[in-house]
Amino acid sequence: LSILLSLLVPAHTTRSPDCGGILTPSGLKYLAEVSKPHAESVLRQDLMAPPAPDPSLTSPSSRNQINAVKVDEFSLTLIPDTGMRLSIDVDLGITSAPSTTKEMQLSILADLHVEMNPEGNLELVTSACKPTLEELQSTEEMDRSAPRMSSGSDVDKQINVEKICLEVSKLLLFPNERLMSLAAPFPITPSCQVRYVPLAAPMYSEQGIIISLQTTFQVSGTAIPLPVSPVPFSMPEPASSSPSHLTLAFSKHFYTSLFFALEMSGAFNTTILSPLTTATLAEKITQMGSLFQEDLPVVLQAATRSSPRVVLEEGKAILKLFLTAQIGAVSAVFQSFLSVNVDVSARLHLSVTDTRMIISAAAIEDIELSLATSDVGPVLAALLEELFLPTIREEVPAQINVVLRGGVFLPHIASFTYTDVNVTVHKDYVLIPCNLQLEARTG
Repeated sequence: LSILLSLLVPAHTTRSPDCGGILTPSGLKYLAEVSKPHAESVLRQDLMAPPAPDPSLTSPSSRNQINAVKVDEFSLTLIPDTGMRLSIDVDLGITSAPSTTKEMQLSILADLHVEMNPEGNLELVTSACKPTLEELQSTEEMDRSAPRMSSGSDVDKQINVEKICLEVSKLLLFPNERLMSLAAPFPITPSCQVRYVPLAAPMYSEQGIIISLQTTFQVSGTAIPLPVSPVPFSMPEPASSSPSHLTLAFSKHFYTSLFFALEMSGAFNTTILSPLTTATLAEKITQMGSLFQEDLPVVLQAATRSSPRVVLEEGKAILKLFLTAQIGAVSAVFQSFLSVNVDVSARLHLSVTDTRMIISAAAIEDIELSLATSDVGPVLAALLEELFLPTIREEVPAQINVVLRGGVFLPHIASFTYTDVNVTVHKDYVLIPCNLQLEARTG
């Protein structure tokens, strides 16, 4: 999969990918399998429609009527550096008179590839299409030893070969509406959305179809400028080709950008109710007594003070959050008396459900508290930790999980979901090999 990202990096451009995917030959095979019934339905509709009256035919009884359409073979194969080859064999049952039937086979060979149109969407196009029509059997013929070509026959007039070739890509289950859905905006939180923007037309290698994507985020409907990736996204080659239909890859920069967007939306700003009161604090910090005569609840108002960072190591993902907590009492208004810097390193757990990446804070790996400002005199670090660390240790991961509980939508095309998923964290990138599954239609 080194190809996945060595090819992903366009030369001389500020737009560089931070994620991508490779659709493998087994993924193409699956797409062909699920497209077969769809193709048969489309061809049946096109070919079995009543023929228009043909003035060259002397009587209605001599007209051919296609009364059976069965897709015998439907395959998609990869052509490295070029695209895909679609091969279809369709068995036709044709009645030309009440007692006369023919069996014919329509074979279609088409070369397809995906282009990027001027609007920036991926589009499936046909570069070549060759149909052939062959007679297999006839009740009028005694000699059935070999199939014969039946070009120029009445049947040819009825089968609009040009129309079939013009619309051959529609026989697949991922026509252009679905490819456009790849770049649709997906919600993360009520105010934050993500889009995966294709950077170029896909590349074709022996390993599969490689798509490079750049993530963009919107906060409250406005696109936000993301941190610049210091290094191009690249990853090592796997030991063997993947048996999965699809392998998605996400760089460290993707995760940094995700948490940057969430920070910009204020997702990590939170109010935490402490079990302490001003009276219990006064037992430890004597100057509290002169500030507050009545016993009031103590709360922490936490906000990010700098951008979060994500660190990816072999088998481990860590989120580093840099917060400032204003600690104060609540009466008619919030009255702050301490300001504490809180640096948290939380272990992240990554999994996939349907088409969403579920990110959760699994455990706090490290946490540091330091006094920023104080209206109650100097407070030792050990005392800060004794008073506030248990609450922060519990509440900060809980807030991260509340923010991310809906998951982050992965790049996907409409009607397909992901199964047999294996999320592996490597140094500076995450790989997600998975299989495609066509969703059952509802209604």
